Parts: sequence; structure tokens; C-alpha cells
Amino acid sequence: NTNEDRCCPGLITSDAFTPGMYKIRFETGQYWESLGQSSFYPYVEIVFTVSDADQSFHVPLLVSRYSYSTYRGS
Repeated sequence: NTNEDRCCPGLITSDAFTPGMYKIRFETGQYWESLGQSSFYPYVEIVFTVSDADQSFHVPLLVSRYSYSTYRGS
């Protein structure tokens, strides 16, 4: 779930956030279904690598019923 800013603060604690590979799964099909809409993608998984866990990470997901895009934000 996201907050009012559409962010997920506290998704992982700083103690648990170490260098490595991470995967975030968004249940996009459930989201669109809750709005009474159909969707082409039942879920979206974003896999990314963290080499410096002291940096801030912003991984936006822009989604519509039939497409999605992601990037590393600032």
C-alpha cells in the first residue's frame, strides 16, 4: 500500500537494506479490478541491484491498464 504521496515509506528497514538484488512486485491486476477495470498485466515485477545501501532509492512505477514504465529516480 502507498501513502498520500503514492510512496511506500518503511518498506524495508535501513538495517535490512544491504547491497544485493531486490525485487518489488506490484499487484496491478488487483488494483484495476478494485476500480472495476480489466488489465492486461496481472502484476508487475521490478528487479534492481543495489551496490551502495547508503544511497536513497526512488523506484517509480507509472502504470496504466495496458502499459507500464519504471526508472531509477532521485
